[in-house]
Amino acid sequence: MLARAIAEVLGERHEILCASHKDADITDERAMRRVLEQTQPQAVVNAAAFTDVDACETQQDLAFRVNAEGPRNLATICADMDIPLMHISTDYVFDGEKDEPYVEEDEPRPLSIYGRSKLIGEREVQKHLARSWIVRVCGVFGPYRSNFVSLVAEMGKEKPLRIVRDQRLAPTYTFDAAAGIGEILRRGPFGIYHLTNQGFTTRIEFTKEILRQAGYEDTPVTPISSAEANRPAPRPRNSQLENARMKREGLPLLPAWPDAVARYLVQLRIEPRN
Repeated sequence: MLARAIAEVLGERHEILCASHKDADITDERAMRRVLEQTQPQAVVNAAAFTDVDACETQQDLAFRVNAEGPRNLATICADMDIPLMHISTDYVFDGEKDEPYVEEDEPRPLSIYGRSKLIGEREVQKHLARSWIVRVCGVFGPYRSNFVSLVAEMGKEKPLRIVRDQRLAPTYTFDAAAGIGEILRRGPFGIYHLTNQGFTTRIEFTKEILRQAGYEDTPVTPISSAEANRPAPRPRNSQLENARMKREGLPLLPAWPDAVARYLVQLRIEPRN
């Protein structure tokens, strides 16, 4: 989802080579080395990940192979070839216990296998490659894959929704994130960045805004607790990512998340209702 948005947005100014899992499995170091030696890129962006948070709890070996060993493979190869690497990570590296939004310097404490595997991936990249960026996103939505916004817009047509009330986040639209990634690649010093659309919200507020813009504001929304949702993997109650590094480096911030929702609904052919 994010990888395709990056290819579309950055492809307007750069030559982009998109490698699928079939063509370039990041868990296969030899295969990845062949791909990079053949293409000789100026930079690599790794958006590959096992992102099914609940499935990671029962498929732990796969989660660590893809989310931890894969980034290590890329970092090692990039170090040998002197190629900078950008690695996409997640808000799930935090435990959500902080009352304020998380900044890049906060200590990660993941709750889930997914979060742990992604954190190890971050650290492997940093360990093996100084010329690297870690970019953490949160609440990602956009075309090419089902996501929270598309599910709410679709399900809200027909039935009441049960939404967790005790989770806060900073939503991220893939096309806006891709533009931000381009800015970091062009002008951002190496290191960790939080990259989200501007503004924080709860899952309940997020849902109601999606429904309002889609024209289904009368759809009932029942707040439930995370415990009542009974998901296999624990979620952080606070996933708010402050884009502090973007501000310090003078890089442009992404638009507000309600504006991003409006543009995505147009992509879904659901005209916003104001």
